[in-house]
Amino acid sequence: MPAASMTKRRFVVPELSRKERTEFNKLQKRLRRNVGNALSDYNMIEHGDKVMVCLSGGKDSYGMLDILINLRSSAPVDFELVAVNLDQKQPGFPEEVLPRYLSSLDIPFYILEKDTYSIVQEVVPEGKTTCGLCSRLRRGSLYGFAQELGANKIALGHHRDDIVETLFLNMFFNGSLKAMPPKLLSDDRKNVVIRPLAYCKEKDLATFARYKAYPIIPCNLCGSQDHLQRVRIKKMLAEWEREYPGRTETIFRSIRNVSPSQLGDSKLFDFDSLRVERDTDLHIPAIQMVEL
Repeated sequence: MPAASMTKRRFVVPELSRKERTEFNKLQKRLRRNVGNALSDYNMIEHGDKVMVCLSGGKDSYGMLDILINLRSSAPVDFELVAVNLDQKQPGFPEEVLPRYLSSLDIPFYILEKDTYSIVQEVVPEGKTTCGLCSRLRRGSLYGFAQELGANKIALGHHRDDIVETLFLNMFFNGSLKAMPPKLLSDDRKNVVIRPLAYCKEKDLATFARYKAYPIIPCNLCGSQDHLQRVRIKKMLAEWEREYPGRTETIFRSIRNVSPSQLGDSKLFDFDSLRVERDTDLHIPAIQMVEL
């Protein structure tokens, strides 16, 4: 339902001490710089774009929307933002939270109601992870709604850590070397997905959300989070990061620095055509062994 006409209310950020204000300003600049670099590196937003910003009620999507609104005022190109939340009718979902928050912002927003929760509960056997089907249904709903809105870009709130976790999930459980690309053309070529937070650390986004006091909606309403493979991967990476600080960033850099010839996928590199190239006219004198 469209809700841009609701009365605007201001969400007040808690008062900060001088030290906290300094730290907050540094953090905010870093996040905006990281988002700006990602937008530039992957040409995520162009002049005249209408960007549908998907809001879940979690810290990441709140931060993404906040930063994009700020960057829009100083961006070298003119683009439009519209916020969209998909209400999947999960039990206990606080329907009033996002409309109340979004009413305080100077952008149009929509609450899209789709009862995908009931479908997932009917299809997925008890005890099995529901996330795969839930994600596909959510993606399909958002893709279709973007076309209705005339939005040519869909912004999702996945950050650097999400991308690295997905890399290991696919390696460990699917036998494939792939992650989440910062920019993606959908299979039907009708939607372009962008991830403006691709260069942002989850830790920074969590701290930013605390400073901004966003009205966070829990992500475990479906009750399936505790047993997810992603949780195990997250714990593994956290242990690595404690033992070797900076490892997550190094892994992320490797995603952006791929050498197909050093892997084994013949669809990405023509191994079959490899041949030696030698100059037959080059004369190399024989090496004689001399006993001393």
